[in-house]
Amino acid sequence: FPGVAALMHSGLRAMGGLMLIIIVLGSIYGGVASPTEAASVAAVYAWLVSVWGYRDIGPLKDVPWRRDGEGTVSMLLRNMVSLPMVMVKSFTDKEVSHVVRDASKVSIMLLFIIANAMLFAHVLTTERIPHTIAETIVAWGLPAWGFLIVVNILLLIAGNFMEPSAILLIMAPILFPIAMQLGIDPIHLGIIMVVNMEIGMLTPPVGLNLFVTAGITGESMGWAIRAALPWLGLLLIFLILITYIPQISLFLPDYLDSLRGYKS
Repeated sequence: FPGVAALMHSGLRAMGGLMLIIIVLGSIYGGVASPTEAASVAAVYAWLVSVWGYRDIGPLKDVPWRRDGEGTVSMLLRNMVSLPMVMVKSFTDKEVSHVVRDASKVSIMLLFIIANAMLFAHVLTTERIPHTIAETIVAWGLPAWGFLIVVNILLLIAGNFMEPSAILLIMAPILFPIAMQLGIDPIHLGIIMVVNMEIGMLTPPVGLNLFVTAGITGESMGWAIRAALPWLGLLLIFLILITYIPQISLFLPDYLDSLRGYKS
């Protein structure tokens, strides 16, 4: 079956890039590395795959893995011997330098945005603005469904100006006790917060995903915002669903709890 053989060959070639996802998520969720450490390992692995594996850029660009009439053992030995040479020459290769420079520009841009967002969050915390808002919400005496509406509005507004980690650090300790008093499951509240923060990553002026998209594609911020609007609409619909249909968020934890109860 030539079609199956071609599919398997393409799948094996793609595994070099797909392993990047496994390395990042596997090391983070496996507790092996922090997100920063996983990103560092992923950067080195991406360089190795692109320069020495796929050979799309770098000193071995367009150099085939196997030469005409070359055996498998000699091919492997020759390519393994070439690895140290590739590592040294990559530092002076124009294409590799261009990729590193572009990646540095995007990273510096994002770090600048995150730093300013954290500074703004510090100002808000110092002025006790989130605490005042939360105390006002409590004073309203809202039912659970009304409280969730206010939470969504509050988090959507905060997502426009604050970085997600700052929102978690400031809002979670305030909203959690109120949610417990109203009988809202903490897992349900947590997922609502995560979806709100993901929407905040797509809304200006501090929409990090928008800046990443614009920086990588070279398009304008207006283009990135217009391209994200349909997906932003889907996220808002999804937010409404998970807010008022708790089982979407809780069916898996409830199922696991039932399994543990059954085994015990």
